[in-house]
Amino acid sequence: DYRLAPEHPVPAGLDDSLAVYQALLEAGHRPEQIIFSGDSAGGGLAVGTALRARDRGLPLPKALVLMSPWVDMSLSGESMTARAELDPWLTYDMCDELRNHYLGGRDPKDPEASPVFADLSGLPPMLIQVGEHEILFSDSDRLAQSAKAAGVSVELEVGEGMWHVWQLMAPILPEANEAYARISAFVERQFGA
Repeated sequence: DYRLAPEHPVPAGLDDSLAVYQALLEAGHRPEQIIFSGDSAGGGLAVGTALRARDRGLPLPKALVLMSPWVDMSLSGESMTARAELDPWLTYDMCDELRNHYLGGRDPKDPEASPVFADLSGLPPMLIQVGEHEILFSDSDRLAQSAKAAGVSVELEVGEGMWHVWQLMAPILPEANEAYARISAFVERQFGA
């Protein structure tokens, strides 16, 4: 658990997540045995925590697994309007209200709040899954492009016909089960299994 907005806007969640990671390292857990993962805002938190670890000179986790990550609090992605009618889960107005609570007055393009605007160099390999029909599609696409440009190994998987965090529909949705199978395969590759 980490502190949540609106009572605790950014960077409270990042502070908490980094503190947990530091505690794991101090307890003797090896970073190459750790993968950061998150969906939606948790995906943004996973990227932001990795960036903080990098910037503080901490060893980085083995990889990042991101499901429909929300990484642009400026809501400037093309999909915010182009796919607004396709996503049954999220709306622009919902995103606008949630981001205002999260930001607490901070600039929405601040890389600490919106990792899509950060320098991603040096981050570990990423698996990004995003639904074809989701309003946050551009967040994932732009994050993948920025990561590749920064020399980060990144796999972007688009769930055909899927919406925001469709993976949560496992085990009843076959496409969600397939997404988790691909996550498992990615994790196994990272650990050399």
